[in-house]
Amino acid sequence: MIRDLLTVVIPCKNERDLIDLTLGCLNKQYNIKGTKVIIADSSDDLTREIIRNGYYSNLNIEIIDGGFPSYARNKGAELCKTPFILFLDADIFLYDFETIKTSLSEILYGVKHLVTCRFRNRGIYSWVFPTFEFFRDIMSKKTPCAIGGFMLFDYEVFQKIGGFVNEDLFAEDFHISTKINPKHFGVCNKKIYTTDRRFRKKGIFYMFKMAVLSVINKNNPEFFKNDHNYWV
Repeated sequence: MIRDLLTVVIPCKNERDLIDLTLGCLNKQYNIKGTKVIIADSSDDLTREIIRNGYYSNLNIEIIDGGFPSYARNKGAELCKTPFILFLDADIFLYDFETIKTSLSEILYGVKHLVTCRFRNRGIYSWVFPTFEFFRDIMSKKTPCAIGGFMLFDYEVFQKIGGFVNEDLFAEDFHISTKINPKHFGVCNKKIYTTDRRFRKKGIFYMFKMAVLSVINKNNPEFFKNDHNYWV
């Protein structure tokens, strides 16, 4: 049973328009019944009410107070009692009902410490993630890079590397990825979907520039403690 292997942690803030779809997709995952889902929430809208009123019969949901993504993920991770932990964002849609099953197989039988999936979105920015992944797959031979929307960790390894840096306000997902041995990093071929709202809000040039700067500063922890106006 997946519930014996996996805990899901979702950082969340003001996601009333998306959280129901995210949890609805999660609820339909293969063999997911009874799996613990910890939602680290810092919303001031109706997000909590939507979660509490939703019908997710296969999920064991607990809502805790959250904050910025690094802090929220770490708070959720403190409650983990399973050998693996999945960090999922509140705007990630697992339309393929075997996504988690396949990802767990990758981490179990592929002897991986961190596994992510292939991201996709629809619309005019549909080319962005495939382009990113082309370069990520090349770079990951030396420097792993997982997007925070889907990060499946061996929980023991997650603890050994100290979890996310609570003070990180930008690219905390990349920062923690760099602590994983490239031989133990994997990319599951399952495709997962998200929105293009960050591309629309910040622009492709900004996102590309900050991705390059993150790689350049991968050994500079102070870089990740600056939000670089990402949340504005």
